[in-house]
Amino acid sequence: MADVYIVDAVRTPVGRGKADGKLAGLRPETLAAHVLNTLVARVDLDPAAVEDVVMGCVTQTGEQGANIGRLAVMSARWPVTVPAVSVNRMCGSSQQAIHHAAQAIAAGDMDLAIGAGVEMMSRVVMGTDWPMPFTPDVDYDLVHQGISAEMMADKWGLSRDELDDYAYRSHVLAAEATRVGKFSPELAPVAGLEVDEGIRMEPDRARLGALKPAFKPNGKITAGNASQISDGAAAVLLASEQGLKRFGLRPRARLVSRVVVGDDPVLMLAGPIPGTRKALERAGLRLSDIAAVEINEAFASVVLAWAKELDTDLAPVNAWGGAIAIGHPLGASGARLMTTLLSRLEEGGGRYGLQTMCIGHGMATATVIERL
Repeated sequence: MADVYIVDAVRTPVGRGKADGKLAGLRPETLAAHVLNTLVARVDLDPAAVEDVVMGCVTQTGEQGANIGRLAVMSARWPVTVPAVSVNRMCGSSQQAIHHAAQAIAAGDMDLAIGAGVEMMSRVVMGTDWPMPFTPDVDYDLVHQGISAEMMADKWGLSRDELDDYAYRSHVLAAEATRVGKFSPELAPVAGLEVDEGIRMEPDRARLGALKPAFKPNGKITAGNASQISDGAAAVLLASEQGLKRFGLRPRARLVSRVVVGDDPVLMLAGPIPGTRKALERAGLRLSDIAAVEINEAFASVVLAWAKELDTDLAPVNAWGGAIAIGHPLGASGARLMTTLLSRLEEGGGRYGLQTMCIGHGMATATVIERL
């Protein structure tokens, strides 16, 4: 299989997914078109050269229905010869979009493709693509992810204080990264929003501790130690070696391994643990070889359980904050995390990076990249 390279990656600032959020006035295809156009402009590439756009999106109904990927390409005013497809692997959708685009290149079907994602949670409400309760035609008592997050905390013996401490860490790190401009090179400002809207620049640890449990009366999971409802889009340009040469492109990284795993659909959020192990095994690496880790902060218990099970410290993990502070625009988060992982590796000079995400119904995606 041919090597696949990351040429560039870009994302919007993440907006609050509420009616008064800074991005809420934009349609999803408009926001996605913005990152697509910014991406090709950054590398001086004619969009006609792109052979496919794979767009992750979770709630594919209403404004996000009708193949939002193709609508984004059309909204970007790209040639009609550029195709697009939309994929839904729930929270891992745009990481899976990157994988799909990479697999087409590795198979020799394409030389240039884009893996991207978009989610406008202020405009398309999470869950409106599926009637509740969950289908009875499965052998599992499926529960809300918040209950799964509580189960994660209980299984790995995580206290409310540990979860809130981690949430506080996320805001502190994201605020500092924003103040010193670490995110600036990866951002495509839009609608007057230049930085991530949800970050508490002066987080209040005591206030986090005072929040009531969100999912069960004596629980540990609150709105403060869970990810935010958000709006955003991100895109990653991938190329073969032949594509690099043909279009005069310079790669930033190489994809080393990409995996998806299934796990317990009730516990649901533990998939990054086997996902990480599988991705590292495929890459021929150990966790100690990884200089930077981006693991989606769907809930604080996900990250802390992952670290506890893999017996690793948090220093290389989400060192610029994560979804608790920055936000989690579902279908865009995978490409957002990849964009930030690239930035972190280049800023710190690390060689290998790992991205992994928990996914509804018990799955996870994981990717190892090598900085070039």
